[in-house]
Amino acid sequence: MALPGAEGQGLFLPPPSLAREAHVPSLAAYRERYRRSVEEPQEFWGDIAKEFYWRSQHPGLFLKYNFDVTKGKIFTECMKGATTNICYNLLDRNVNEKKLGDKIAFYCVSFPTEAGCETSSDFFKVPGDKTSKTKNWEGNEPGDSAKISYRELLQKVCQFANVLREQGVKKGDRVSIYMPMIIELVVAMLACARIGALHSIVFAGFSAESLCERILDSNCSLLITADAFYRGDKLINLKQIADEALQKCKEKDSPLRSCIVVKHLGREEELVSDGPCSTSPPLKRLCQDVQGKETESSKRSRPKTPWSAGVDLWWHELMKNASKECEPEWCDAEDELFILYTSGSTGKPKGIVHTVGGYMIFAATTFKYVFDHHPADVYWCTADIGWITGHSYLTYGPLANGATSVLFEGLPIYPDVGRMWSIIDKYQVTKFYTAPTAIRLLMKYGEEPVQKYSRKSLKVLGTVGEPINPEAWLWYYWVVGEGRCPIVDTFWQTETGGHVLTPLPAATPMKPGSATFPFFGVVPAILNECGEELEGEAEGYLVFKQPWPGIMRTLYGNHQRFETTYFKKFPGYYVTGDGHLLSTAEVESALVEHAAVAEAAVVSRPHPVKGECLYCFVTLRDGSEFTKALMQELRKQVREKIGPIATPDYIQHAPSLPKTRSGKIMRRILRKIAKNDRELGDISTVADPAVITHLFSNRCETVL
Repeated sequence: MALPGAEGQGLFLPPPSLAREAHVPSLAAYRERYRRSVEEPQEFWGDIAKEFYWRSQHPGLFLKYNFDVTKGKIFTECMKGATTNICYNLLDRNVNEKKLGDKIAFYCVSFPTEAGCETSSDFFKVPGDKTSKTKNWEGNEPGDSAKISYRELLQKVCQFANVLREQGVKKGDRVSIYMPMIIELVVAMLACARIGALHSIVFAGFSAESLCERILDSNCSLLITADAFYRGDKLINLKQIADEALQKCKEKDSPLRSCIVVKHLGREEELVSDGPCSTSPPLKRLCQDVQGKETESSKRSRPKTPWSAGVDLWWHELMKNASKECEPEWCDAEDELFILYTSGSTGKPKGIVHTVGGYMIFAATTFKYVFDHHPADVYWCTADIGWITGHSYLTYGPLANGATSVLFEGLPIYPDVGRMWSIIDKYQVTKFYTAPTAIRLLMKYGEEPVQKYSRKSLKVLGTVGEPINPEAWLWYYWVVGEGRCPIVDTFWQTETGGHVLTPLPAATPMKPGSATFPFFGVVPAILNECGEELEGEAEGYLVFKQPWPGIMRTLYGNHQRFETTYFKKFPGYYVTGDGHLLSTAEVESALVEHAAVAEAAVVSRPHPVKGECLYCFVTLRDGSEFTKALMQELRKQVREKIGPIATPDYIQHAPSLPKTRSGKIMRRILRKIAKNDRELGDISTVADPAVITHLFSNRCETVL
């Protein structure tokens, strides 16, 4: 609902009904908790830590740190000396202490359940247990679904943790995981955490070269992958890509010994076969729908799985006789939990390291408050677990709160543009978290595909991954949420571990396109080039003045690069690294308000006089023509919306923008194009490399 009396400011308030039961029911309540988190951080976070199990307590201060490179080594320590296990807190406590064993952990969707075929839920069935509920997974095809309960998930994790130990994996070892969005991905990462091994999850859209680079950098001893999967109607032969990566690793003397393979497209044979299978199973038999017709998923072929004896091992064979009980490895709160790679400005991936205790507390706490989680909620985050959003807000954060989530393997417009809304209705989703790119994509198809579905279950909407322009925010608010669901527009990074700037659903007045206020314990500032803090509305570098429990600890194997990238430019502050300045998001919003513009991306480039200037890429709506007159209109619109200082120097027509396979605009690549710098680094995640070639060929003539 719009905020009465503040229409000129464009502010919106959440409905009073949400505030009545919210964890933070008002702006005053937020301000008091925030004050305490900043002024009394030891007590604030210490009270939250009591909600988790600690085998032993920390002997000193809750939080110790140094952000100033001139005063010595950069470090953050949270509860150092305390021991715990994050998997125990996520699963064992929920099952045994909180009595949530029968509660659904995930609704999962990926493989066929048509009449005449074994249902996917059979795969998760516990012998003798006819009542247990399960986590929901939503697959590529409608009807492809399963569910797994907290008790079943704990048993699967314990089994696979025992498998890992049998393979010689021990505390401190690194395990590479290269899988689609299936429940085994969650099982694998939690099994690693259970035995104290570090998981390094690599997005399943990465190339063999990228996978190899990450395996080598973190010195992984084991790879976990799947045979293949479908992304929409496109077959991805994952095992073949993994084999190419392993061959490259072998040529570079990698210590990696084994590859465990999930039979994802071959599940039917896995379910009905009693004997061992060391070769690729036969093609899946045709499944019939209730009218006896072949379904789309049944028509699809499954490629033969390449196999290397002595290296490759089938997941289901290893799991068959593994015990369902596994004692967790008790870890120091500052022991490393996982490595997750993110691209830097040089294109060389940075291995972000997060640790057990602080990450657990921060992921759990941000999930609880930002989504205002309650036990009856059904939560859906559309992100891939290969990214930090999938780590923090699809796995660790929700499970730490005993939440029920949807695990989705498909695409937002496959097989039709109503897929997301149909899933929301099917599972009665209450909290929905997705990317602005997905919202803008769905906007193109209008309101009708949305309004075909009820969506009455929705209570909170969220956005993640990049700034959301006001036009998309308003469409999301009025069309998807029908003006009754607050939007949490979250800003954070792989490095931060969780939300750092975000509204709280029942407490924060919302402004379209604004991430509003800092989360508890987070102290932001804006600096100019001289390192001076700017007050009020300002343009500059976003920095943070002190740590929170979930902030990154280092870059794997390269602490010097960690200090140089994040702390050297402004001693005493954490700098948000390669992110684009806040002002570019505002320019993008101004551009897309023009009737001819469908999408825009703005980056900075060097200028001989001003130092930096704006280079804009615009994608036009169908029927619009890119002309000099249009460019003048766009410049005028930005001047009028923001001011003369924001007038774009360059505007390039971009029929398409370089995006990842998950739809995120790759601004790092756009900055290279703007500077005519063809040293692009890793571009294996670009969905269509031809887009880059086209944009380079049609660059604006620039001064430098």
